[in-house]
Amino acid sequence: QVHLVESGGGLVHAGGSLRLSCAKSGRTFSTYAMGWFRQSPGKERVFVAAISWSGGSTSYADSVKGRFTISRANARNTVYLQMNSLTPKDTAVYYCAARYADSDYAPQVQYNYWGQGTQVTVSS
Repeated sequence: QVHLVESGGGLVHAGGSLRLSCAKSGRTFSTYAMGWFRQSPGKERVFVAAISWSGGSTSYADSVKGRFTISRANARNTVYLQMNSLTPKDTAVYYCAARYADSDYAPQVQYNYWGQGTQVTVSS
């Protein structure tokens, strides 16, 4: 069984920064690719960023490239999302996700496990 718990959400002014964390328990962390997704009110959940099991490969949605950085600490079973230059359009519930990785790449789809989400609100 895999459990994911996000933290670090909150309220921030436009232009500010937040760092989200996701702690994974269960099966070996280093064999899982990890991703972040977000869902705004009335919209579908969308991909934000992903990182391969080794951390050597990452991928980002165009809307966050250059502003968000995904990283992981396998020794701590934790993945992070550093979010800078936030705008009101980034307001959403952010979800951490995991999928078993049969190779070292950063997938944008087909995640099997999800956290409960953490709210990020950016005020103008």
